[in-house]
Order: sequence, then C-alpha cells, then structure tokens
Amino acid sequence: MRTLPESELILNADGSVYHLNLRPEHIADTIIVVGDPERVPKVSRYFDQINFKISKREFVTHTGIYQGKRLTVISTGIGTDNVEIVMQELDALANIDLKTRTAREKLRSLSIIRIGTSGSIQPDIPIGSFVVSVGAIGLDTLPNFYNIPQNTYETEISAVLQEKLDIRFLPYFSQCSAMLLNLVKDETYPAIILIC
Repeated sequence: MRTLPESELILNADGSVYHLNLRPEHIADTIIVVGDPERVPKVSRYFDQINFKISKREFVTHTGIYQGKRLTVISTGIGTDNVEIVMQELDALANIDLKTRTAREKLRSLSIIRIGTSGSIQPDIPIGSFVVSVGAIGLDTLPNFYNIPQNTYETEISAVLQEKLDIRFLPYFSQCSAMLLNLVKDETYPAIILIC
C-alpha cells in the first residue's frame, strides 16, 4: 500500500489537513459548499445546533445538526484552484488514514452540494430566482488529468459541442445528480438548499 509523502499530504501539527484545518471527525457525510466565507453562517443559522466551527484563510467550516441530519457547510473562497484544494482535502479526510498516510480499506462517500449565486443572460429569469443547473459544460482540458466516467448522453453532448464549436479537444458535459434534482424540485425539501 502506497504511503503518501509529506509533499503530497501536508498536515498541521494537530494532525489536521493543511488548508482546511480539519480532521475526519469534523466533517459530515453531507457537505454544502459555498464560495463566500460570509455565507457559511447564513447557512448554519438554520441548523438546530452547531457542534464545530473553524476558519483558516478563506476556508470557513461549520458542522452541526439540521432536522436530525449531520451536515457540514464549508466555504472555498474564489477560484477553481481553491475549489480543488477543498475537494482534495475533503477526499483525504474521508479516505486517507492521516496517521499512516495510506488509503483506508473502506472508502467513505461524501455527498457534496454546491450552492451559490450566478448572473443570467436570459431576460425572462428575474433577479433573485432560484436556479438549479441540470448540467455543466467545461471548455477546458482538465479532464485529461482525471479519470472522469461519462454516461452515453454526456459523451454525446461532448461530441456535439466539439463539432459545433469546431475545437480540437473534447469538451466535457456533466449532468446534475438526478437524486439532488428531484430533492430540490420537491416542495417538501428543507429550505436550506434554497438560501444564499
């Protein structure tokens, strides 16, 4: 089993991951990700209780209970580089034994929900509307560095984009989670998804 060197997994003196300052017990299996650190308390104020709070730079984390479910809300700050730091360190928290620096035998799956604000170029979408994306298009070559499985529909959309845009590389398309989309469309789902 491969041991991750300190250059690939930087830990603080207390054993927490470097940027987020978190240990595995600090995060829930369901994580809400926001950009602006000031949005974290705007989400966690709806929690029935907050059991853990920490901040380091633009990374603010609150973990607590909402209607009997343990949730974590965390900010990324601005930029895709920050988002990658958060995702990499969350994965390490879930799936690496930080003491031995090796992968856990049983991997932990996290449900990550991103909420935030966006502009709109469609005049029929009023300011303040709640919008759920059914998919995302990437016009960069980032997937060349990752093994990102795509279903047949996603592959077809990517091929059509490449043809229509007349570009040499294959863009990528990722569908929204059908489970999440159904939850958000369900009027009985907690309003916490619809804040910010």
